[in-house]
Amino acid sequence: MHMLYNSDNYAVVQIEMAAEQAGLHLAQALTRGGYEIVDKFARKEIFIEGALAESFKEGVEALIESSPSIEEFDAYLERYAGMAQQPVVMH
Repeated sequence: MHMLYNSDNYAVVQIEMAAEQAGLHLAQALTRGGYEIVDKFARKEIFIEGALAESFKEGVEALIESSPSIEEFDAYLERYAGMAQQPVVMH
C-alpha cells in the first residue's frame, strides 16, 4: 500500500497484492491491485481496478506532465470520486 496523494479534499492510495496473498497458488508471481480514492468531504471512497485503474493511471501521468496545481489535480480526482458509494468508516 502506497500513499500517492493527500490533499485537504482527497487521498489516493495505490494497493498492490501478489496473487499468493489473494490465496492463489501460482508458479508465476502475478499481481493485482488498484487505487483507492477517498473524498474527505463527502466521506466516501471508491476502489478502482482493471481497465478503469489503468485509465486513471494514464490520466494522472498526463496531468503530471503539465505540472498541475492542487486544484487541477483535485478536479481530476473529482471525476472518479463522484462514483464513490462506499462510506468511509473509522475503526
